Amino acid sequence: MAVADGAGLPIAVTIADGSRHDVSLVEQTLDEAFVEELPPNLIGDKAFDIGPLQKTLRQERNIELIAPARRGSRPSRRRVDGRRMRRYKRRWKVEGLFAWLKQFRRLVTRWEYKADNYLGFLQLGCMIILLRQL
Repeated sequence: MAVADGAGLPIAVTIADGSRHDVSLVEQTLDEAFVEELPPNLIGDKAFDIGPLQKTLRQERNIELIAPARRGSRPSRRRVDGRRMRRYKRRWKVEGLFAWLKQFRRLVTRWEYKADNYLGFLQLGCMIILLRQL
């Protein structure tokens, strides 16, 4: 899981096994941040439209999570105004970060047996991306 800023630069990255849901990785990823101050708004996809997660982020970290309301059989009870959803259209910037990370052969396919080795290469890739932007 990764968190990117408005320019698509990495703020935090973490890894976990493939069977864990993204929502369970949010707190761990924010704890592993490269910066001291996290952004006041985070944009998540439909999987992040969970009330307890949004309350926790708002109360403990002072972060507002922008996630679209679900439609269909389980609609969300939250109200979403148009201004916040306009920000949601910028979610493609984190996909740009993943595209930058895919330029490193070691990160495209995980060949490392130990997770710490892969995480080290992932953080090295993020450092190179940040240094290229200077």
